Amino acid sequence: MQAPEFKVQGWCPGALRPMESGDGLVVRIRPRRASFSADQLRAIAEAARTHGNGVIELTARANLQLRGVTASSHGPLLQVLERLGLLDQDPAVEGRRNVVLSPWRSTADADLAEELYRAIAEGPDLPGKFGFALDMGERRVLADTPADIRLERGAKGLILRADGVSGGMDVTRETAVTEAMRLARWFVETGGVTEGRGRMAAHVKRLALPFDTGAIPAPKAADPLPGQREDGALIAFEFGILRAEALVALAQAAPEIRMTPWRMVFLPGAKMPDIAEAIIGPDPRLKVYACTGAPGCPQALQETRNLARRLAPLTPGVLHVSGCGKGCAHPGAADFVLSATRQGFVLARGARAGAEGLHLKPAEITEETFSKAM
Repeated sequence: MQAPEFKVQGWCPGALRPMESGDGLVVRIRPRRASFSADQLRAIAEAARTHGNGVIELTARANLQLRGVTASSHGPLLQVLERLGLLDQDPAVEGRRNVVLSPWRSTADADLAEELYRAIAEGPDLPGKFGFALDMGERRVLADTPADIRLERGAKGLILRADGVSGGMDVTRETAVTEAMRLARWFVETGGVTEGRGRMAAHVKRLALPFDTGAIPAPKAADPLPGQREDGALIAFEFGILRAEALVALAQAAPEIRMTPWRMVFLPGAKMPDIAEAIIGPDPRLKVYACTGAPGCPQALQETRNLARRLAPLTPGVLHVSGCGKGCAHPGAADFVLSATRQGFVLARGARAGAEGLHLKPAEITEETFSKAM
């Protein structure tokens, strides 16, 4: 078998531990409670222009990341983030604080997140990709969001569920964090970091969980669509990319901006702001995922986003265009995936990036040939 032409880092960038890319350092900002105040967002917009290249990305972990940061501008950027209360005590704690919250959470849910942050900081040394999901709102909306340990709305109350297992155990708000961390310690102590490849779903295929899993999750809600809602404005951006000017517009529209894992932001109680690049209704680009691609990523073998943009209206399902076999933009399986090679792309159905399939040269991926391949 041919060795892959990419390197799996095994960790996500942070603010204290940025990741090198083709356009400079990628600095990821993990907001507490998965939300920013308007003042924080204005300051981040200015920092993106001053210390980066002005490009901001919405991540699948409900974070923001700034691109184009240099070695000399990273220190001044950290000073800004520290003043805003957006830095952790050290890179190890920052790396473990991977917690996604539903944008429709209650104040009690957000308080529970703070309790979980403290427990994670004092807890076991978890893998860099290991994450938690707090999905306890009236609708269960994070079922398709990658996470290893889930606190969810159950059919009769709150449940704790391990990724890869259909049922969970009943918990209360008083016991939820304690039980979640007990599960995290079990994962580490039973070899999940190595034998489970660092992810819960792989580990539970090997070992039975240490608790009953008879509690049933609440039904999964429909995928959210951007637009004006009774409770606020839900706004999407193509490939999750926006400029600093768009952050300023969001800050002007609402006092709080909540992050989501869907390349969208939620402005509770707000009216839809006028942002040129925003997606505010049904759009084929919502079902298309594409990483930075070449030349922005040093591991990418082809340009991705112009191709994804061109193919979006033709795809009857989720399309993932990946610059290499890692699949950073969409780690799960997609209805159709184009994985870049040095010669072109490999087209596969119902697969993850890097899957075997039909080999196509870039010039062969026309609207006509792609429609026939569908």
